[in-house]
Amino acid sequence: MDRNIVRALLSVWDRPAFRDGLQHLIDLDEVTALLAALAVDDRADEVDQRVRGLLRSALDTAEIRRAVLLLVDTDDVRQDVLPIITDALADRPELARAIASALDDPAVRAELAAALESEPLRATVWRAVDDQYRDRRLRMIGDVVALLARHRPARRLVWLLKRHGLLRALRHR
Repeated sequence: MDRNIVRALLSVWDRPAFRDGLQHLIDLDEVTALLAALAVDDRADEVDQRVRGLLRSALDTAEIRRAVLLLVDTDDVRQDVLPIITDALADRPELARAIASALDDPAVRAELAAALESEPLRATVWRAVDDQYRDRRLRMIGDVVALLARHRPARRLVWLLKRHGLLRALRHR
């Protein structure tokens, strides 16, 4: 994770309403420590593994999924995070514009919600993430193909992201 994206997460994390809503669901101190560890350039692989584990367990919790989606749907939070994403992607302005455009689209946010609510889809995404992390590129590609073939919300979300130019921007470095 890029240090600037971590700054965006920290700014959201500092919102009292967000923390109050999650304090009975997760260990707030552990999340704070992980975000701080992520902000360091030279971090250990164990930190990335802990973050993936925390994200996986968090997204399996309905209340946390709703909290994350509420943040994406809340205009002022989204507007706070977008400049940080733009700064993090200063060398890729086309990608930053595509992300901003996609996040401002209510249809993208609705498909993101549908995708997050699908347990089989989440499981397939995590397999792809694990394969990428373990540098199993061909297996990851297979996971992505399976994701698109089996999960309609994933296909719709990809189509919407393509419409916003996000896929094109990801291909250009």
